[in-house]
This record gives sequence, C-alpha cells and structure tokens, in this order.
Amino acid sequence: MEIGFIITIFLIGFIGSYISGMLGIGGSIIKYPMLLYIPPLFGLAAFSAHEVSGISAVQVFFATIGGVWAYRKGGYLNKTLIGYMGGSILIGSLIGGFGSKLMTEGGINLIYGILALIAAVMMFIPKKGIDDIPLDQVKFNKWLAATLAFIVGIGSGIVGAAGAFLLVPIMLVVLKIPTRMTIASSLAITFISSIGATVGKLTTGQVEFLPSLIMVVASLIASPLGAIAGKKVNTKILQVVLALLILATAIKIWMDIL
Repeated sequence: MEIGFIITIFLIGFIGSYISGMLGIGGSIIKYPMLLYIPPLFGLAAFSAHEVSGISAVQVFFATIGGVWAYRKGGYLNKTLIGYMGGSILIGSLIGGFGSKLMTEGGINLIYGILALIAAVMMFIPKKGIDDIPLDQVKFNKWLAATLAFIVGIGSGIVGAAGAFLLVPIMLVVLKIPTRMTIASSLAITFISSIGATVGKLTTGQVEFLPSLIMVVASLIASPLGAIAGKKVNTKILQVVLALLILATAIKIWMDIL
C-alpha cells in the first residue's frame, strides 16, 4: 500500500471523525462520498460501493466510541432514549447489513441517496424552543422513537452508515430533544447501530481490513477532539452546519444516480 494512499485514507478518516464527534453523527455521510470519489482523483485505487460501505461500518463503530466518551459527563446522555432507539436500530441494522449482500452497487447508492434527501428536508424544518427545555425534564414518545429507529436501522445497515444523519433530524424535529442531548445520545445510539452493521458487513466479506484499520486510528484521535469542540459551539450553528452537510451530500449522490 503506497504512502500517498495511506495518508489520503487517514485524512478522510480524521476529517470525517472530527465532524462526527462535533455534530453527533457517525460520519458515514461525509466519509462515504469521500472514500468513493477522493482516491481516484489522486490516481489511487478506487473502492467499490460495497467496499466503502464495509469500511464505513467499521470506522463508525470506533468513531462513536470516542465521541460518547467525551460526552459522558454533563447529563447529555439520555439513557431511556438510548435504550429504546438503540435496541430497535440494532435489530434493523442487522437485517439491513445482511440484506445488503444481495443488492447491486446502484441499489446501495440509491438507498443512500433517499436517506440523505429525507434527512436534508427534515433539517430545514424550524425547530423552535427545543433548547429551552432543561435536560432533566425531557420527555418523548418511547414507541414512536423505537419504531423510527428500527426503520432507520434497516436503511443504515444496507449502506454501512450508522444512520445518525437521519436520527439527528428525527430526534430534533419529531421527538423534540434538545440539540446537545441529541448530539450526545445519537452518538451512543449510533455506536449500538454500528454493531449490527459491522457484524453484517464482516460476516458477508465486505470489509477491506487495512483501509479500515487506518480509518479506525484516525477516528480514535479525531472524534473526541470534535466532541470537545461541539460542546463550545452555539447550538444553532451546529444545526446549520449539519443541515448544509447533509444537503450537499444528498445533492452529490443524486447527481451521480441521475
């Protein structure tokens, strides 16, 4: 493996994981298109959609560990929310992870494009007053949360993403969870989800081990740094950055599909 290839993969993992820790997402929404398109731009070996989804699944598993560890203090982790949504998304992602082996590369990209488009639309829905709710008084519909997480899990298991780019808008818009609690809890839920996606990809032989290892090292360094930065940034800015990120990815994926 060339040194240029190693550096490129490491930087993709570092940038994606830093944003992951800051915004409460697993980072696949950034790293999926970066892994797909950046290596060929530099004349390096191109990954297939199956390989990219496999590498993403493993990397997200480690990126979210770092993020959750950084958010473990301060009351940001809602254990009830994590329990209901985490359990449901794990089951869904296991189903999606195993099922993805039967899909074409075009089918995987189409699923990814649909998920990104839904998430982008939801992020631009006004979210008024949610950050005025004290963290110890947050309430939500448990069974609605579990059902939505299960659906997200199936889709995210297919593309090797952990689904946080969809979970975050659902938690903000539908469940009315405050922004910082959403970011911290979604990292924990995404970690649980990534277990299912990772097992599915590993057991069906869709993981390139050396690129995955490089991404994991980058994740463990960058994700906690991003989480520390996220605690200091204004919540409105965090929402806008995430919305623009999801929108840009959705546009890029759909341009390629169409």
